[in-house]
Amino acid sequence: MELPESWLHTAEQLCGVLRKEAACLRSSPVIRLQDAVFVEGTDPANNLPSYEGIWRNPQGVRCGSLTLNSDGSYYAEFDVLTLHPDKPNWFVEAVTVWGRDGVVKAEPRLLAAV
Repeated sequence: MELPESWLHTAEQLCGVLRKEAACLRSSPVIRLQDAVFVEGTDPANNLPSYEGIWRNPQGVRCGSLTLNSDGSYYAEFDVLTLHPDKPNWFVEAVTVWGRDGVVKAEPRLLAAV
């Protein structure tokens, strides 16, 4: 399904923030809105429509997701799977973004390197 036009600007913005966050970690995954496959769901908080996009790598393995809720909240994550450029004891699993109504926050999801 196609994402409703009312969500396109926000979804593009979230993809841009994911790319920027990944670039800060010296990673450059291809994160494009048009590569996500969207399905309509139901927001469990209010039973209104929500949308979830899934990115898959060339092998068909899920590597990212973008959820847009009817209350204006959103969450996205994308796998980067790289060592942290400044913290040698940390591995970056993914970059994440979240927020509501135009406010966007971002951070990497870290794991201790073994």
